[in-house]
Amino acid sequence: MRYISTRGAAPVLDFEAVTLAGLASDGGLYVPEHWPRFSRDEVAGLAGLSYVETAVRICAPFIGTALTEAELRALLTKAYGGFHHAAVTPLVQLDQRHWLLELFHGPTLAFKDVAMQALGLLFEAFLARSGRHVTIIGATSGDTGSAAIDALAGRAGVEVFMLHPSGRVSDVQRRQMTTVLAPNIHNIAIEGNFDDAQALVKAMFNDPGFNSRFALSAVNSINWARLMLQIVYYFYAAVRLGAPDRAISFAVPTGNFGDVFAGYVAKAMGLPIDRLIVATNENDILHRALSAGDYSAGTVTPTASPSMDIQVSSNFERLLFDLGGRDGAATAAAMQGFEASRAMAIPAGQVATAATAFDSARVDSDAMATALRWAQEACGEIIDPHTAIALAAARASAGDTPVVTLATAHPGKFRDAVERASGVRPGLPRRAQGLFDREERYDVLPADLAAIEAHIAARARPIA
Repeated sequence: MRYISTRGAAPVLDFEAVTLAGLASDGGLYVPEHWPRFSRDEVAGLAGLSYVETAVRICAPFIGTALTEAELRALLTKAYGGFHHAAVTPLVQLDQRHWLLELFHGPTLAFKDVAMQALGLLFEAFLARSGRHVTIIGATSGDTGSAAIDALAGRAGVEVFMLHPSGRVSDVQRRQMTTVLAPNIHNIAIEGNFDDAQALVKAMFNDPGFNSRFALSAVNSINWARLMLQIVYYFYAAVRLGAPDRAISFAVPTGNFGDVFAGYVAKAMGLPIDRLIVATNENDILHRALSAGDYSAGTVTPTASPSMDIQVSSNFERLLFDLGGRDGAATAAAMQGFEASRAMAIPAGQVATAATAFDSARVDSDAMATALRWAQEACGEIIDPHTAIALAAARASAGDTPVVTLATAHPGKFRDAVERASGVRPGLPRRAQGLFDREERYDVLPADLAAIEAHIAARARPIA
């Protein structure tokens, strides 16, 4: 499998190179040259397989010759061996139509672990072959940072600089990052929001004076390997609910668009997905884009679902590239215009094409709290605010297709918000207890490119 940039001017790479590269050199995001296709019989053949065996089959076409099947199986077995449920991503039934897909059984209690635990091992394997060293720079609205830090702490050949918005992540999310004191981990709290952090990361990748000094890589969902690994749980869940003999819909709490784009790829690969429901909070740029073609960024509104408090969704570029006939030059022009004006009108034809796969909904704080209470009172399930937003959108959706809501975080990560909505204060599982007794370490810096680059340059290992 070969990988091309959404902006058409970066080198074509293989899977190993694209995993280590992260963002493309032309500012775009890497995608496969084509989507692999699974036949109906191949989808049916996933029935009864373990999560690891499902992942081997789904990932193999994307990886090509970068790993043998035996190497891939061993890597995935190690990655998911530390999850606290044998199914890795178990399904829980709520009522006759609605299900939860629990994605929070990894070490940091969030869906990012499903991809990140394997990505950390991919980095280690590929770097060991070449003797290279990489400097990973990431931005997080909470869960990506903790998952990446857990997966990469102490790994050879990797140094991590993770930016998070100061005061805009939960106390659990922050401590999961800042109490990891491994020498290759560096946490930076920026005086701004997630969009500021994400823009700084992109600017560093696009700054020749900086990126020529360090071997930069990424673990945000701009890294293709992250998305590939998230495709797996769509197949795993759908087959258990009757695919390919019946179609399944998925409701996804959406901020940076990567998680739901993985569902879009699963559909393109042949999984019978009826609807992908993009659920946003009050930061509703994606709902406006998909429903009316209005991709314009506003001011970030802080909410009880902070991982979704995003106005600029990096992965949306991958969808725009696909909707636009995979025209790299056109995508580059559109994105450069958006980056200059913070606004884009998506052509009506592309909006109509997107509507064949996606629905969208804007869920405010009252509707989120109502869904959270319904899950608790009617179903006996305590869920976090992000999951509640997707569940609210799922329950409002039309039709009788089974709907799987992605439960993206353990409710204990958002104890205050859950308690405000439900009156119940969830605890942390045993494996996360003691978090508040540990020493924290992080630096607070302004959301200024020169200041961030200087801070990293003083600590990172330059290219030899």
